[in-house]
Amino acid sequence: MNKKCVLVDGSSYLFRAYHALPPLTNAQGEPTGAIYGVVNMLRKLINDEQPALVGVIFDTKGKTFRHEMFAEYKANRPAMPDELACQIKPIHEIIRAMGLPLIAVPGVEADDVIGTLVKQSLAHDMEVLVSTGDKDMAQLVEPGVRLVNTMTNVVMDDAGVQSKFGVTPKQIIDYLALIGDTSDNVPGIPKVGPKTAVKWLGQYETLGNLVEHAGDIKGKVGDNLRDNLEQLALSKELVTIKTDCDLPVTVDSLHPTSPNKQKLAEYYSRFQFKTWLKELGDDGSAAVVAEPTYCMITTEKDLKQWLDKCEKAKTVVIDTETTSLHQQLAQIVGVSVCVDQEEAAYIPLGHEYEDCPQQLDKQKVLNLIKPLLEDTEITKIGQNLKYDMHVLANEGIKLKGPIEDTMLASYVLNSTATRHDMDSLARYYLSRETIHYEDVAGKGAKQIPFSHVTVEKATDYAAEDAQVTWCLHQVLHNQLKGEQKLFTLYQELELPLVSVLCRMERSGVKIDGHMLEQQSQELAGKLEQLEQQAHDLAGGEFNLGSPKQLQEILYDKLGLPVLQKTPKGAPSTAEPVLAELAHEYELPQVILDYRSLSKLKSTYTDKLPLMVNEATQRVHTSYHQGITATGRLSSSEPNLQNIPIRTEEGRRIRQAFVPADGYILMAADYSQVELRIMAHLSDDAGLKKAFLAGEDIHRFTASELFHVSLDDVTSDQRRKAKAINFGLIYGMSAFGLAKQLDIPQKEASLYMEQYFERYPGVKQYMEDIRAKAAKQGYVETLLGRRLYLPDIKSKNMPRRKAAERTAINAPMQGTAADIIKRAMLCIDEWLQSETDVRMIMQVHDELVFEVKKDCEETAQDKIRQCMEQAADLSVPLIVDIGVGDNWEQAH
Repeated sequence: MNKKCVLVDGSSYLFRAYHALPPLTNAQGEPTGAIYGVVNMLRKLINDEQPALVGVIFDTKGKTFRHEMFAEYKANRPAMPDELACQIKPIHEIIRAMGLPLIAVPGVEADDVIGTLVKQSLAHDMEVLVSTGDKDMAQLVEPGVRLVNTMTNVVMDDAGVQSKFGVTPKQIIDYLALIGDTSDNVPGIPKVGPKTAVKWLGQYETLGNLVEHAGDIKGKVGDNLRDNLEQLALSKELVTIKTDCDLPVTVDSLHPTSPNKQKLAEYYSRFQFKTWLKELGDDGSAAVVAEPTYCMITTEKDLKQWLDKCEKAKTVVIDTETTSLHQQLAQIVGVSVCVDQEEAAYIPLGHEYEDCPQQLDKQKVLNLIKPLLEDTEITKIGQNLKYDMHVLANEGIKLKGPIEDTMLASYVLNSTATRHDMDSLARYYLSRETIHYEDVAGKGAKQIPFSHVTVEKATDYAAEDAQVTWCLHQVLHNQLKGEQKLFTLYQELELPLVSVLCRMERSGVKIDGHMLEQQSQELAGKLEQLEQQAHDLAGGEFNLGSPKQLQEILYDKLGLPVLQKTPKGAPSTAEPVLAELAHEYELPQVILDYRSLSKLKSTYTDKLPLMVNEATQRVHTSYHQGITATGRLSSSEPNLQNIPIRTEEGRRIRQAFVPADGYILMAADYSQVELRIMAHLSDDAGLKKAFLAGEDIHRFTASELFHVSLDDVTSDQRRKAKAINFGLIYGMSAFGLAKQLDIPQKEASLYMEQYFERYPGVKQYMEDIRAKAAKQGYVETLLGRRLYLPDIKSKNMPRRKAAERTAINAPMQGTAADIIKRAMLCIDEWLQSETDVRMIMQVHDELVFEVKKDCEETAQDKIRQCMEQAADLSVPLIVDIGVGDNWEQAH
């Protein structure tokens, strides 16, 4: 065989790239994830294989001969998402500009085009490599033909097919006919899965022989086989790839040509593939990109040379490798540093394995690097630098000086373009695949601690992290500087908050473990009662935690109406469905109550006592700045944001959050902050009048809607007005409002009409912000935080409507998040000289403090001042402050 031909299943690439990558977009909000994924895989494949001939094959729209054979072929496939469909044309254009032959034959599936080209290649004595993720292609494997999965780098020859599927390539067609294919809607034999198919083909070798002996197959599965023999023949024909199609090209014409660099530059620039653009060079020639150097520091001399280099550079990337993801328990295994894109270094300190080479003394190294890390004149760059702050603090080092954080830079630049972990950022901004943690430490049960990773592997991984962080900083910092409001938000709000959150996390909060254990026992008793009640209503025992058993009880046994189905077609038992059913049936409400209490027990009353840090005897949550699209903080381990406050059990959990001896807890909560922001943004005279007069806004709205005096507003009228006030700022429809208030939709529509008559500024704001979002693809908070809306022009109406609702609410929720962050910075600055007060929790619009007894008045005055002056609105910001011996009392 004298030539290599590579045939690429472009359609397989397309869907795998779309589902594997996060929903990436460029600055204009255009989806780019599938484009990046397909092109990246093609670049790697062509670079690795250097084929003489290559073809990239795609499906076309429309039906094929298989639809004539079986009308239901592929009938259950959902429509292609709009955000994928719009990427197909650019993908095709880029592939052509790369000089790669692209083949799409109307009426012929990509599989059949590939099958035909494979046979032509073999006839020309060529070696063939088919790049695909489609299992059907395994039938093409024979001597001279291999498959490669470019996403996993797994290559399959005859032995590889047998290893993966348990049958030979010649048996793949029979295997697929037996098991069917749900994605293509090819019917198989009911109840026959891969194991049964492998067993039968191992015994009978071919489908024909199996059919001849169908009478020998015992049990229900044998009955199914015999009942579906006619269908089996159809299935076999449907899964058989044709190898004799009439094509407009022949395999020997698939010569790659020189790339159209001008066209590539246009697309790479449009979609912000900056590294690929850079490779093209200013003059259109391919630029030579130097590979960075990664070195391991194992001598004191080398360490001092690097420290000197860092001090002279005045800017250094710092990254720690540790024993744990838990930031306050993690111990350092090694440290990596970088001062330019050409070189990075790793200092191994705690690797432990057989024949591990000598490492520098950990304490001696930490003593030497401490002055650098605590130097207030040297800028420290990191990726999620707060984690490294904690790790260094565990070792007695306080990271100081100006800081930069690539995770936060990406988050501020575009919170929805990509995930903000390093691998995703490198892929998106640098078009670069990094070494993943699993590549050096393994996966799942076989994963080893980083301390057991060889220092050589650790150096490549850790030094690359530092060098990639340096490159990301250069790209992101430049982009942010081009957006002044975003740059200010990053520099003056998000970066300073890193140290504030670190201090809060290290403070932690004390909990009463005994109280929680008692609550767990009480919840266990209530759960038993609910379980028994459910069994009585169902007329028999079943597992309340099993969706399948619950489906059988609700829909098969009790005959409740099916309101919604799962993607696989089963009746749904999701919470919204049960809540709807609970209006008329008792059992769904019991299930909802059971789930709610069970979640409280497992998440909080059982788990919180186990999370107490032995050294501090307190619970330490982790706050995350780069998760929510709106700028709100989130928390984990434990998640403090989700402790319910509207239920008695939730409030009791808050009672277990207690102060240290000699202290009380103080909770400061913004009053109706999002409605106040709405009054400011909409400039509505009615809303502003109510807030400026200090009225209860829900009572005021009820008075306006129901035409009664403020004194005559009933509690039910106020409840409805509250639902309307908050519902409308979340973009709620009349249908949604009707469901929330449990009233007819016509009545809900009337309330909305009356609301907008009273507050016309609000209606105008909503119309304006929807139009603005559609025009520019994003909305902004008062401080300029930008919230992109990729679905705002979607042809899919539910997605577009959801984006419009987000457009209305996001500026308010995002502004509220910005305001409380500003307040936290102000309070933290005061706390630097105040030892009797600690800021220990942030939950949405609330801050919680531990205050020394007899200092309440001073603390209240200062906290209120900082919070109420955190923004200059046209209506006053009001803060409610309470104190108590636990969080529930204080709130």
